[in-house]
Amino acid sequence: MTRFTELLQTGEVHSAYENVTTTTSVSDTAPASVEEPVNPPPLDFNSMSKLELESFGRTIGIELDRRLSKNKLIKQLQEHIEYMETL
Repeated sequence: MTRFTELLQTGEVHSAYENVTTTTSVSDTAPASVEEPVNPPPLDFNSMSKLELESFGRTIGIELDRRLSKNKLIKQLQEHIEYMETL
């Protein structure tokens, strides 16, 4: 018999666990339903800077080139959002 098997049979507790007396409970913080998407308020792209547009684009899966005009960036974002809605 191995030492591990002997420990299992005797119920001997390892010294690292002898003083453990408290248990912790984890509260459930998951959303109630993943199936029901939250509809955020529409974004006003015209009030955002080119840097903000680029950052927002990355969050929805598109890489924007800030060298383009702001209007072109907005157009690319809108086209990408429309494309994503069709999927």
